[in-house]
Amino acid sequence: MAEESRYADDPDTAAAFRRLVELPGGPVKERLRGEVICAWLPMAHRLAARYRNRGETLEDLRQVAAIGLVNAVDRYDPAVGRAFAPFAVPTITGEIKRHFRDRMWSVHVPRRIQNLRTIVRLAHAELAASGTLPSPARIAGHTGLSEEEVRQGSEALHGFSALSIDAETTADGGELLLGDRLGAVDEAYDLVLDREAAKPGISRLAEREKRVLYLRFFAGMTQSAIAAELGVSQMHVSRLISESCRRIRESAGEHHPGHHPADHPDRRPLRAAHPM
Repeated sequence: MAEESRYADDPDTAAAFRRLVELPGGPVKERLRGEVICAWLPMAHRLAARYRNRGETLEDLRQVAAIGLVNAVDRYDPAVGRAFAPFAVPTITGEIKRHFRDRMWSVHVPRRIQNLRTIVRLAHAELAASGTLPSPARIAGHTGLSEEEVRQGSEALHGFSALSIDAETTADGGELLLGDRLGAVDEAYDLVLDREAAKPGISRLAEREKRVLYLRFFAGMTQSAIAAELGVSQMHVSRLISESCRRIRESAGEHHPGHHPADHPDRRPLRAAHPM
């Protein structure tokens, strides 16, 4: 039989727990389980309140604590002889601590680095309290870590929370938002790849084919206008363009397997290089 709880304001659920063990699965057991959980929710909320003002809302902390409470109710065995409260408190606080450890980081940090962060943070505080400058070398000597591990732990100190891109930064005497200093993807990179992929095929074309491609894709002339300038039919110009493009794509596939201008249907492949 479970011993009496040492917490004066704890609900008396000893009989309910004994009945939970005896009841078979079904609606009656689920209803009794829910009543027990609700009876102990105030204790879970008090434990959650201890961790307020640490970057998480109290409502979210209460939900995490409630999950820990549910786990404690499901795992508790009154036959062991221990009151529920001493059993539940470590389970609930452990769930809250896991939440902070695994869910509150702005970036994913491996567990090993998280542990190094804790060691480095404590060593930094201890050395500073003793009047010693907490340099990486001194922290390494104090903790037995290597300087590389100290560096990794120190970097993780800044990974728990992110800086808003709207944060103000000072640069060259003026103030800019952090977002204004972030780089952007240069679309010209893909164009460089396409240009280099198309070059070998274009170089193999006859001068007349190069001329047709130049007039069509660089001068922006219509097929009819090109036909009139060259003295051929518009159908002939269309066939020249189609055949030239086919040969360029094949050549690009030979020189750059897995990538060629045809991989981008929204881009005219021959704009990647000057045919003349």
